[in-house]
Amino acid sequence: MKKEVLKVNGMSCNHCVRSIEEALKKISVQVKVDVAGKTVSVEYDETQVNLEQIQQIIEDQGYDVM
Repeated sequence: MKKEVLKVNGMSCNHCVRSIEEALKKISVQVKVDVAGKTVSVEYDETQVNLEQIQQIIEDQGYDVM
C-alpha cells in the first residue's frame, strides 16, 4: 500500500468531504479529508490504481489538486 498527502483547494464543508470520500472509496482507496488543512490523505494499492487516477477523480468532483 502506498500513502500520499495531496494539497487540494476548493474544499469548504462536509459535503466536500463526503463527495471526495465516496468517489475514492468506489475504487478502493482509503481516504481522510482535512478541510481546514486543505489536504486529502490517501492510501492505495499501486497495482490497482495510480496517483494520477486519484488526482483526476478528485478534480472530477470539482476540486483543484495542487
